Amino acid sequence: MSALLPHSPKASPSAKTDRRGLRLGALAEALNRSGVLHLREAAERLGVSEMTVRRDIALMPDRFGYLGGYIVPRAPDAPYVMAQEQGAHSAAKEAVCARAAATIEDDDTVFLDCGTTVPYLVKHIRPELAITVVCYALNVAVPLAARPKVRLIMLGGLYNSSSASFAVDDGLATLSRVGINKAFLSAGGIHAEKGVSCSNFHEVAVKQAVLRMAVARCLVADGSKLGKVKPAPFADLDAFDTLITNAADGAADVRAKFNGRFIVV
Repeated sequence: MSALLPHSPKASPSAKTDRRGLRLGALAEALNRSGVLHLREAAERLGVSEMTVRRDIALMPDRFGYLGGYIVPRAPDAPYVMAQEQGAHSAAKEAVCARAAATIEDDDTVFLDCGTTVPYLVKHIRPELAITVVCYALNVAVPLAARPKVRLIMLGGLYNSSSASFAVDDGLATLSRVGINKAFLSAGGIHAEKGVSCSNFHEVAVKQAVLRMAVARCLVADGSKLGKVKPAPFADLDAFDTLITNAADGAADVRAKFNGRFIVV
């Protein structure tokens, strides 16, 4: 891949500063187009070493972040971030996630799923908690990366801008080496007979792996998801220990399947 900038090995200090500015500008433009960029790809595009790119972005922590081998924009209006207040049912998601977050304790190792619901859960995790969080979504990882007491494990892979998450391939090996005591999963559909489903097939493998290994498995979803079926099924209802939702009516069949593990907020 050809470099975006010409190389000048004998540049003066002022010229080096100028070139750094050009690299950062080119990097910002690339992120505006793609939303996220692997460090290796960024180095190839800019015609410099990966270490040089790391040094460049370290000088601009308010503009760029580095997570799991990927460079991400820090700006609040960055294109990869799904706005937490966008879409319907925001109040229900807030209530459900506040209840779920209340179960997280010091020293927990927690898995957080992707989607538009889970960022509300991140918002309600108490800042004083020292926890380890495993995730594969940028709209979950970015706010957690700013918390000094959170140890963050990011599962990387091919980035999907539609869901702000990664198709986890090699990251499944990393996941298999982590002990998870509490997992919080989201879903687009929860059906008494057809089970739990989502819209994106790349999410299935990581969700199923987490369900096999986690000690406690909680499904968090607002009531609009009950009775729905999405294209990518990933679990039966009995794969979860608890469902936290806001639906008190119209969900008798799902409630019966959970048999006392159905928490309404």
